[in-house]
Amino acid sequence: MCTMPPRTKALDFATVAAAALELPGVELGTSYGTPSLKVKGRVLARLRSEAEGALMLRCALLDRAMLMQADAETFFITEHYRNYPAILVNLPTLRRAALPQLLEAAWQLVATPTLKRVLAAQRAAAAASDSSR
Repeated sequence: MCTMPPRTKALDFATVAAAALELPGVELGTSYGTPSLKVKGRVLARLRSEAEGALMLRCALLDRAMLMQADAETFFITEHYRNYPAILVNLPTLRRAALPQLLEAAWQLVATPTLKRVLAAQRAAAAASDSSR
């Protein structure tokens, strides 16, 4: 008898927030009356309530163009974001494995130099711990 692989649960804001809160300085907040993730008051991501919904995520313009070309069902923008370093993400179609890299790239755009050094130190300590095993 053939069985279908288990369906993975679609991503939601709670999943995104849990992953983002692993990065230094990320905190939950609100922006335009919707849940958001911020670093030192700078918006990293926010859940949109507008008609098209989606998650607004900071994104370099060149990366945004590549993401939209690679997966237009998941990544898009509206006219409002055309000249702003952000992308809209359709969470139900986003591959879970892509989330950490997207969040870190967004974080790099808003994090302070001090927070970037904190992340580098955390990674160095983790690598040293792994190599001593």
